[in-house]
Amino acid sequence: MESKSQPQEPLQPRKGTTVIRTCFNGLNALSGIGILSIPYALSKGGWICLIILFLIAILCFYTGLLLKRCMDVDPLVKTYPDIGHLAFGSKGRAIISTFMYLELFLLAVEFLILEGDNLHKLFPNAYLHIFGKNIGGKHLFVLLTALVMLPTTWLRSLSLLAYVSAGGVLASIVLIGSVFWVGAFEGVGFNEKGVLWRWNGLPTTISLYTFCYCGHAVFPTLCSSMKDRSQFPKVLLVCFILSTISYGTMAVLGYSMYGETLLSQVTLNLPMRSISSKIAVYTTLINPVTKYAIIVSPIATALEDALSSRSNIPISLIIRTVLVISTVIVALVIPFFGSVMAFIGAFLSISASILFPCLCYLKINKASRKFGIELMLIVVILVLGFFVAVAGTYMSVRDILNNVHAN
Repeated sequence: MESKSQPQEPLQPRKGTTVIRTCFNGLNALSGIGILSIPYALSKGGWICLIILFLIAILCFYTGLLLKRCMDVDPLVKTYPDIGHLAFGSKGRAIISTFMYLELFLLAVEFLILEGDNLHKLFPNAYLHIFGKNIGGKHLFVLLTALVMLPTTWLRSLSLLAYVSAGGVLASIVLIGSVFWVGAFEGVGFNEKGVLWRWNGLPTTISLYTFCYCGHAVFPTLCSSMKDRSQFPKVLLVCFILSTISYGTMAVLGYSMYGETLLSQVTLNLPMRSISSKIAVYTTLINPVTKYAIIVSPIATALEDALSSRSNIPISLIIRTVLVISTVIVALVIPFFGSVMAFIGAFLSISASILFPCLCYLKINKASRKFGIELMLIVVILVLGFFVAVAGTYMSVRDILNNVHAN
């Protein structure tokens, strides 16, 4: 990365990633664990909500373009918090950073819940006898997974893990193929009719959909890393088209296979007697193991910088260990994958992917505040986004509390 104090030579070619590589990185950012819950999201709202999936994809694509326009104002802007600082000063940077780190923390929690649910499906009778107590079920696998992941969080260089985690795109393709195989050739079929529309499930559906497109935190970084930043809108378009095809395909497959009996993760519905089901589950299990350290690392680095202990290895290890323990505690207390994902989508993803880009763009670009079609569109997006965020957050928190009381 070039020094900010040195002007760029006009004849020197800009170093950075190619369009194809950036497309792959963008797809990897958008192809996450949300694909497991996309059929469940469709089941909460009904078949008509497929239209909403496409609308949210278009909306998030547009707000991604707004972030690019914000970056065009100042070439020194490299990250999402930089955009917040450019728009609202140090308070803007702090707010966006807080939302980003909280989203990363809860995503790490989701990884543990995901591992616990699917490992328990594979080994339902497993338990350990420790200190006179039997520990089994999902709790056992959450603890074991955390122990396996803990050493990876101690690594200061995550280049190898970053390379391994790039298999997320391939994992999504394998997962879709496995689910299709179960439906087509394993006796499940695609015979469930489902419902056309369910009004009371709409906030949850939108929250889960938005979670699937919450790559905005890394979009500025991807854009700034390109050789030709002017090609970034094309990259975004390719990424959103391909990811929407994969999400839409999985939603239709899962809902037509299991209808109203869908669980928060489609892998939990698959019959474990078939090889393709096991391939789907094992594929699901690999991604969190490779990505957990990468998700936790930015939070750990921020804490180390805040405590001025980045060069102190023992303190660094303690911080990272305590961080892992805290994610384990949250995963054990609220092990409800779908409800936690809906909360992330409603409270954090809608804010980071829809509300903040619009607000930053209006603040940075004075011309956008002139009355016209663009301003009207952004105002409508802000109003609807705020309403859905409030309704979705309320319903997801209510579901979490109800599940905690029920257990």
